[in-house]
Amino acid sequence: MEPIRTLRSRTVVLPASDVDTDQIIPARFLTTTTREGLGRHLFADWRYAPDGSARPDFVLNQPEAAGCSILVAGQNFGCGSSREHAPWALSDFGIRAVVSTQFADIFRSNALKNGLLPVLLEAPAHRWLLEHPGVPVTIDLEHTTLTLPTGEAVRFPLEPFARYCLTQGVDELGFLLARAAQIDAYESQRSLP
Repeated sequence: MEPIRTLRSRTVVLPASDVDTDQIIPARFLTTTTREGLGRHLFADWRYAPDGSARPDFVLNQPEAAGCSILVAGQNFGCGSSREHAPWALSDFGIRAVVSTQFADIFRSNALKNGLLPVLLEAPAHRWLLEHPGVPVTIDLEHTTLTLPTGEAVRFPLEPFARYCLTQGVDELGFLLARAAQIDAYESQRSLP
């Protein structure tokens, strides 16, 4: 995983509420256990017509979305099933952070465990972002702030362990493996009955 310390990007706005994981990555694409290549299927039913051609009116297909790594979504993003493929598809497409006023708990957990930052904002800042698509923002994980182009820095909640993993570019397993020597030393000192 790529570490995230400071993320600067223009935003791409998908204002729909209650976007479920089947809309993020339709079930027919869940035939893989790897992350690579899932980005091409991100929002497949919205991005592509039945003949496979790109729908020019879908926000991710528009030229302004190119290079944007921060998605501003409507309320209750990632509801539905618990598929880990949803954050994988977003990340593989190039999205590093999703901003919303509400995330489904399982999606939020899966995102954090897979290097995708869910930024939970209060309604006023979120509404401003929805109304101003394509603006440049800065996300600072050290201070857990999202800075708007107006200069206003808005705080968002993030657990210390999740922040550590994101800033170091490690998942939970990587965190444990990096401490293998300490774990072995502790285990060797334990007396077994």
